[in-house]
Amino acid sequence: MSDTFSDANYVQLEIFPSRLLKPETAQNLLREIADLEGIIRLFVHGPRLPQTVPYGPATGLPVQHPGNTVIEVAGQAIELAVSVGSIRMEVVDVDVKEQVRGVCEKILTVPFEFREGHFIPTRQTVSDYARRGPNADPLMTGMTDPKGKLKNQPVCILKPDDME
Repeated sequence: MSDTFSDANYVQLEIFPSRLLKPETAQNLLREIADLEGIIRLFVHGPRLPQTVPYGPATGLPVQHPGNTVIEVAGQAIELAVSVGSIRMEVVDVDVKEQVRGVCEKILTVPFEFREGHFIPTRQTVSDYARRGPNADPLMTGMTDPKGKLKNQPVCILKPDDME
């Protein structure tokens, strides 16, 4: 299960705002970050937005939540299925880390924590192996909810040509 991607020493970052981000703010931040060179992979993390009313008299009707919208990042339309609580990413080196910090300081109007650590799994777990097989794309490791259904977890590849 070892591959060259999991053996690479990339820097993992987490941007953790003190409040949930509005879709417009998240879109602006993600656009700026996606334009930087050296971003390997990135995902948003936060509470899931309900698509339908789960119980009560309106059971099954669509929820009209203002955060349930489509944002555009790097020329791709992405349906925002979560309230953006944090953004986790993997970057090439420390120079890119400082560029990301500068983008955050420019766009975010709320206080935020900017952490370096280990947030995204780099090796295929037993669950990944069982769901995706032995030849799964190493970029997809840790990018989806291990307890969720695969068809309900959209993943957008923004820069497929940049990877070697």
